[in-house]
This record gives sequence, C-alpha cells and structure tokens, in this order.
Amino acid sequence: MIDKIKEILSKYKTIAMVGVSKDDKKPSTIVMKYMQRYGFKVIPVNPSAKGQKILGEVVYEKLEDIKIPIDIVDVFRPSAEVHKLAEDSVKIGAKVLWLQLGIRSVEAKELVESKNIEYIENRCTKMEYQKLFLNINPAFPVLQN
Repeated sequence: MIDKIKEILSKYKTIAMVGVSKDDKKPSTIVMKYMQRYGFKVIPVNPSAKGQKILGEVVYEKLEDIKIPIDIVDVFRPSAEVHKLAEDSVKIGAKVLWLQLGIRSVEAKELVESKNIEYIENRCTKMEYQKLFLNINPAFPVLQN
C-alpha cells in the first residue's frame, strides 16, 4: 500500500477536493492549503460555495463542472455519499478515488477498481505526503526540529 500511495502522490498532481470548507480551520481546508504548498493543483468542490474562491481557486458545484483533467478525487464527505462520487469519478476519467480518514465504501471500491481507477480509503493525503516525502510524523509535526 505504501508503494502505491507513493506512486500516486509522485505521479499525479491535479486534485479535485470534494467537501472543502470556506473555514480555514477545518481539516479539508488545511489539507488543501498544504497540498498546494507542495506543488499540487487543488480544485475545490462544494455546492454551497459554488463560484466563490477558496485558497485562490474557484469552487465548483460538482466534479463534472471542472474543465481540466483530474488525477485524484480526494473526498471529505460522509461514506454514504461516496458511491455517487465514485460514479462521477468514472465519468470524468479520474485516475484515483481517495477517501480521507474514516471514510470507506466497498461499493465505490468495486466500481472504480472495475474501471481501472486506483482506490485509497481511510487515509489523509497530507499525512501520507508528510510521511513519504518529508519524513515527518504527521500526528505530531510540531515536535519536529
């Protein structure tokens, strides 16, 4: 799994982040800002903030509204919503469906893998990037020198 995650985060640089909040203290917004800092193009998807900007990027209502190719669909939404997002990920030709901590869906996994889309669940893109590329223990980054 670690090799798969490292390959994904090395190879793919455009992320559609579903469920990003306008509140800069929320985990989704912190992760978005972090991934931008390390060279990822992160496009926010949040119907309630459609047309506004989060961290300098225009917010889209849904995945299908994004006009550029998406590599990773990174999900900050409840597990119950994931199957629909998996269907949308297939429609837009995403390479990876990535579910954040605590989010899982057997149905979504089966669907995307049947379409040759990589599937990651219950993992944080920021934490994985820190571990694999920066050698930082993501649980306690403030303890690093």
